[in-house]
Amino acid sequence: MTDPSLPEVVRLASDLIRFDTSNFGGGTANGEREAAEYVGAYLQSLGLEVEYYEPIPRRTNVMARVVGRDRSKPALVLHGHLDVVPAIAEDWSVDPFAGLVKDGMLWGRGAVDMKNMNAMILTAVADILRAGEQPERDLVLAFFADEENGGVEGSALVVQNRPEWFAGATEAISEVGGYSITVDDRRAYLLQVGEKAMIWIRLVAKGRAGHGSRLHDDNAITRLAEAVAAIGRTRWPLRLTPTTEALLAGLSDLTGRSADDPDALAAAAGPAEAFLRSSFRTTTNPTVLSAGYKHNVIPETAEALVDVRVIPGTEDDVLAELQQIVGEDIEIQTVVRDIGMETPFAGDLVDAMVAALGRSDPGVPVIPYLLGAGTDNKALAYLDITGYGFAPLRLPADLDFTGMFHGVDERVPVESLVFGQRVLADLLRTY
Repeated sequence: MTDPSLPEVVRLASDLIRFDTSNFGGGTANGEREAAEYVGAYLQSLGLEVEYYEPIPRRTNVMARVVGRDRSKPALVLHGHLDVVPAIAEDWSVDPFAGLVKDGMLWGRGAVDMKNMNAMILTAVADILRAGEQPERDLVLAFFADEENGGVEGSALVVQNRPEWFAGATEAISEVGGYSITVDDRRAYLLQVGEKAMIWIRLVAKGRAGHGSRLHDDNAITRLAEAVAAIGRTRWPLRLTPTTEALLAGLSDLTGRSADDPDALAAAAGPAEAFLRSSFRTTTNPTVLSAGYKHNVIPETAEALVDVRVIPGTEDDVLAELQQIVGEDIEIQTVVRDIGMETPFAGDLVDAMVAALGRSDPGVPVIPYLLGAGTDNKALAYLDITGYGFAPLRLPADLDFTGMFHGVDERVPVESLVFGQRVLADLLRTY
């Protein structure tokens, strides 16, 4: 049981972590229904009407609408995903699904991605409603399944089959932004205003099956290995967008260094360097290999999965270049393809998010950035809903927060969760 003396936002995040919602892809996930029912019960305790949508057994999505003071204003969506990537328990120093609080940190799979934000959304809304208040505008609170598999059995189906959930909404807030980084000993916040496109591909190599003892010049595994190595070693060229140019300008202002060398400038952001550098270029990372069934049998087929994250607008060019890299003997199959997005760092919601951070952490700059990964904002974009990453967290300078996404010993400071709840509640009261 979670310590009842802990702040509610921490208790809620801890409870959510204890639901093992590991998503193994390919329609295989655990615990999403139970997590959704827990969220639904919490929302009902606030007096809200809850709807569930389960398009595929146990892939459960949950939604509630909070009525705002001014219903002439467009609704705002706050959303999160309930699934997490799997965790190999023996690699961790703690049980990844215990929701443990120690050393001032909440530990566990989802503490960073993204049960922390789910708890911040829920408790920020609770703060407002328990005080007998209303948010400024209608809020649509949505919690999705399957985000860690590209949302194909979660947000994509919700948007397709339950668009009425989002009636009147034009903007959305979710992960991954609003957190602080330390740049040359100065704190700044990153606000996510775009995402790279996502293309998950499968490489298929064919050869001739045979006995493992033979001289054999048509080995599918050898052919695949060469293709995988070629892709994994490809360094894609720098390709800046308006958002990454604005990011570099902000980092340059903070450090006094030139923006002419983006990689060197990103290094000033310390642990966040790799996250920022991934937004400057396309990335192609092999992630899964599959071939063979017995030590002394040369298989006929070998396959590999590659996670491709593409600068928006360059998707077709990248796929064509990948085919050149691996050669015509390798078949490239597209498993999942989703859009990239980029929106200006301007407008009333952006101003409101920046102001809310400023009221809780005065004088600290807020800089736009392009997320190298993807979120369920991609699905909402098909409903013309503009999405931002704003999970506000004030973080210690030495914490490698971005490195814990899908990493080992995922954890977030208790004080950061309390900060985020406060900033979100402030935003919802005023925007």
